[in-house]
Parts: sequence; structure tokens; C-alpha cells
Amino acid sequence: MTRITFIEADGTTIEAMAKPGMSVMQVAVNAGIAAIAAECGGACACGTCHCYVAEDWADKITPAGEDEADMLDFVIDPTATSRLSCQIAVTPEMDGLVIHIPSSQT
Repeated sequence: MTRITFIEADGTTIEAMAKPGMSVMQVAVNAGIAAIAAECGGACACGTCHCYVAEDWADKITPAGEDEADMLDFVIDPTATSRLSCQIAVTPEMDGLVIHIPSSQT
């Protein structure tokens, strides 16, 4: 199991366990993080699972693909570490990953 820590915009921290192959979005939804609406169900067709990857993790995960990069053009308050959580596949090497939830998602 891989441990992922979600930090909501108000500072609330939620730690969740993930199986390899799950998306970070699935982990967030399973953990009850309401700010990750996941309206398209992980099809990379909306921005409702927008998140910020902690800076010290940004270079350790697979970069955004072209479709994801296109969708990120439409999210509110994007940063250099913005990602769609539906497009981040969990691997064992991600143990300790920290994900910040943008205030625009609340």
C-alpha cells in the first residue's frame, strides 16, 4: 500500500492508503475528499479533480500528457505543479506523496 497525504485548502490533512494502479483521484474520492468532485469519472474531460503536487514530488511522478496539459489550461489558478489527479497513477515509489487541494476546488 502507498500512503498519500492530501492537504485541503483550509489546512486539513487527510492521509489515505492506495493500491498501485489506482489514480490519485480514486484515492481522494475513497477518502471522502469532497473538493475532488471527479465529475467525469477519470476520463480527463473536466478539471474537477485539479490538484497541486507538492514541489518536492513534482519531478518524481510521470509528467502530464498532452490531453491533461490541454485540460489544465481550463482550471482555476493553475501552477507549475498543477495536475489532474485522475491522470496520476499510483506506484509503490509514491509512498509519502503529498497532494494539495486548490482553494478554487472548495
